[in-house]
Amino acid sequence: MGERQQKNSAMTVPKFLLGDNTDHPEDIFIVHTEYPHFIINLLNDDVEWFDELRGDESEIAVEIAGLIEEASIFYDREMERYTEE
Repeated sequence: MGERQQKNSAMTVPKFLLGDNTDHPEDIFIVHTEYPHFIINLLNDDVEWFDELRGDESEIAVEIAGLIEEASIFYDREMERYTEE
């Protein structure tokens, strides 16, 4: 077969993704796909950052708190939708 053809439009990636891993069956991973990119484990609130955070520490702390809250809300919404099906 020939080379893979690329589409003209870029893939739309959601802001948050729910991650699952059979090596960690009890963990609940949420992936944040925008800057600052990170994965949070909602089971214990561990966060792995993929970007260097720059700027005023107090502003960063507020932004981080908001993003973690958004991740939790996303997870709750996804679980509600899952149980509705």
